[in-house]
Amino acid sequence: MELLGNQILAGVATGAIYACMALAVVMIFQAIDQLNFAQGEMAMLSTFVGWQLMQWGVPYWGAFALTLLLSFAGGVAIERLLFKPLADAPILTHVAGFIALLAILNSVAGQTWDFTIKQFPTPFGWSPFLGSKLISTHQAGMIGVTLVLLALLYGFFQFTRIGLAMRAAASMPESARLVGINTSWMVALGWGMASAIGAIAGMLIAPVVFLEPNMMGGVLIYGFAAAVLGGLSSPLGAVVGGFLVGVFENLAGTYIPGVGNELKLPIALALIVTVLVLRPHGLFGRAVVKRV
Repeated sequence: MELLGNQILAGVATGAIYACMALAVVMIFQAIDQLNFAQGEMAMLSTFVGWQLMQWGVPYWGAFALTLLLSFAGGVAIERLLFKPLADAPILTHVAGFIALLAILNSVAGQTWDFTIKQFPTPFGWSPFLGSKLISTHQAGMIGVTLVLLALLYGFFQFTRIGLAMRAAASMPESARLVGINTSWMVALGWGMASAIGAIAGMLIAPVVFLEPNMMGGVLIYGFAAAVLGGLSSPLGAVVGGFLVGVFENLAGTYIPGVGNELKLPIALALIVTVLVLRPHGLFGRAVVKRV
């Protein structure tokens, strides 16, 4: 039982990484009803911006705040310049746009900062958390930041006029336009918020996986798995899904014979397929009902 408890605790610590990424994925999905395949590269580029600011002598929290502002503005700019003109284009055109954006951002980061691995600082430290060797103070900090972020998003969408307008624009765009909501700018705001959340995820993940242009590739797939498991319409589901994916892959690697680090990623992909077959809207998501 002690081994099981330790593996679950370690899985929760890993799941905090996936939960952060899943939150950003869900924010974009709620804004445009599509998955952003470049979400990981956007987070990676934001993390490089934060690293560069710190190299220029900006204190950690100052660089953190500036990175969030720049990421928010960058997300809005990407939506205005690239995806707003594609609003009425077929879905495959959007997919091509996401893939092109992924390649561009990866190349820009590689050309600007090269592909060598860099260390990214953590404000939480690496000492054992409450004496446990399985979870560090940084991982505990990640869990705390993820939960605080979820609470802030809940309050924003439930109790602010802009949050309610964004929800209306995402779920009932025609009706929202009739009552005077600028749905186009609500979509842009969703992009900005998702980009800022991705920046938070990147800066929390970089101390664990180290900073380099390809650092978010595997993390994004786990983030997709977490978002699909929890429900693409539910930020709470994204966070719960992230923790569940972390625990599941950790237990599978420990207790299923033949499953090591090499097979953890296929397990995440298999989890996506299984959830889509058995419960397409996820554990916390809502089934979409369309009137015809």
